[in-house]
Amino acid sequence: MILGTLVSIPCRGADRPNVLFIAIDDLRPELGCYGLEIAVSPNLDALAADGLLFNRAYCQQAICRPSRASLMTGARPDTTGLYHNYVALRELQPNIVTLPQHFRTHGYETVYCGKVFHQGDTDEQFSWSREPVRWLRDVKKPRGPYALPENNRMKAENLKEMLAKYGEAARRGLASGPAYENADVPDHAYIDGYDTLRAIATMQEMVNEGDKPFFLALGFRKPHLNWTAPKKYWDLYDPAEIPMADQTEAPENGAAMGLHASFELRTRAGIPKIGDFEPELARTLKHAYLACVSYVDAQIGKMIAALEEAGVRDNTIIIVWGDHGWHLGDMGVWGKATNYEIATRVPLIIWTPDMKTRGAKTDALVELVDMYPTLCELAGLPVPAHVEGHSFMPLLADPHQPWKKAAFSQYPNPALREWAANPLSRGMRETWFGPLITEVEQRIIRQQGEKWDRELFEQHLMGYTMRTDRYRLVLWKDIRAPEAEPVFVELFDHQDDPHETRNIAASQPELVKDLIRQFNAGWKAAL
Repeated sequence: MILGTLVSIPCRGADRPNVLFIAIDDLRPELGCYGLEIAVSPNLDALAADGLLFNRAYCQQAICRPSRASLMTGARPDTTGLYHNYVALRELQPNIVTLPQHFRTHGYETVYCGKVFHQGDTDEQFSWSREPVRWLRDVKKPRGPYALPENNRMKAENLKEMLAKYGEAARRGLASGPAYENADVPDHAYIDGYDTLRAIATMQEMVNEGDKPFFLALGFRKPHLNWTAPKKYWDLYDPAEIPMADQTEAPENGAAMGLHASFELRTRAGIPKIGDFEPELARTLKHAYLACVSYVDAQIGKMIAALEEAGVRDNTIIIVWGDHGWHLGDMGVWGKATNYEIATRVPLIIWTPDMKTRGAKTDALVELVDMYPTLCELAGLPVPAHVEGHSFMPLLADPHQPWKKAAFSQYPNPALREWAANPLSRGMRETWFGPLITEVEQRIIRQQGEKWDRELFEQHLMGYTMRTDRYRLVLWKDIRAPEAEPVFVELFDHQDDPHETRNIAASQPELVKDLIRQFNAGWKAAL
């Protein structure tokens, strides 16, 4: 089904490559090709072995909607104005041209299955030229987030209880079912497997029509919570062999507002509402995450195999990306939503039909906003003037050439925001989160002393982070006064401290000044 009407520039299908644009929610570089030996990810490993893997790729904000709005528009969060999950991109930027919209304007058939934009930003009117296949013959669509009926009932009952107490605010994540599920079901019993089959059917439709190149976006919801995957993927791992986080403390002398209290995970049934997690639970959670990673990897394998079978693999650019990282007990927290390496660093792999270097890994600093201009250049399209990324196409020929001096990310005060980065609600304060919030506030007050101001720290404090070849600088700033001195500064030396365990800003004042000057020069100066 064809959507909307946009004036398109004619483009013959044979003239330009297709694009398979694969998004994976909450995936940190927890893959075999990134050096995690226990990870079972043969399909992504094979893609990396024949493509280019980026060791140091970074998102622009470690939360779903802002990250995706940024990369899909090529504009950074301070430009989009989108900092949390409960405001729509088109409310803030009604006229910005998205990546698929740009391809559509230049004659591509554009379509998506699964989670590509965040919910509420799907942008059917402008970004997509057709609807995907909606229903599959003889394949039942999943009903609910869980495969087991008892878990769907538990979620519904918990939501009913929270709605009665807090009204519509409860729909913003105050109630859930279990954090994980291990069910002996086929892949399509969960939505990612079903969406993969829809994407394959949609691709086959476009190939059969054959009159335009396609931009097919396939978005996977796992390994986002809840960690639900078929039993066969759980069975790939021996729990006793799963490596756990080896740095479980907050950074020494780090910002008290730099880490949250694992709010997102704690809403799940069976997860402690305060305090540490028992080792057995932590291991089960990591097992669940890895099972989801392997589940998604298998779906990607099916999609790529379908390209081969359709005879279009050799004319299709494949790019795979994660929208942000995720703390799995690292620094003592569980979740995304920080300005540290573990949350901002993402997997990024690209394969093109005619790339000169295959199977390489590059340490070049790249950012997710760079995907927009890169794909434009690879497809022979002009890059819109608003785009704030830099094409990494040259790295496909020479992965080890000198590149960017820095990558930039940001996140508003994680400690006093909900897990969607929105300001704390009444519901959050009145539930079991109340004691956690009080505990976090007291920690910040002890550190910040006279600087403490509730409105500043809850509503206006933005953490800006710059990752250079050697250092990570984090500047905590009042967003209302961007030229003022930072409220707090963090500095980590990745040469001596790759896990960011010690903030050395106080002992390196001259280095901090130099790095702040570099930060103030902005992303353009880093090219």
